[in-house]
Amino acid sequence: MRIHEVRALSQEDLKKELEATYKEALGVRFGLATRQLSDTSQATKVRKKIARLKTVLRERELLEQQR
Repeated sequence: MRIHEVRALSQEDLKKELEATYKEALGVRFGLATRQLSDTSQATKVRKKIARLKTVLRERELLEQQR
């Protein structure tokens, strides 16, 4: 998910997506630990997706505080 796609989401959708991504990260960590993951770069991709989502949430929070 690219940053422009993330910014297009509503606040509720962002929170749902963040929760789903946390669950995905948990699954990826277990896959890495049990050596069942074929794409080892998936862990990095999931972490970056979480960072993007949290960044947009924080940006919106700061915009609300300025108003």
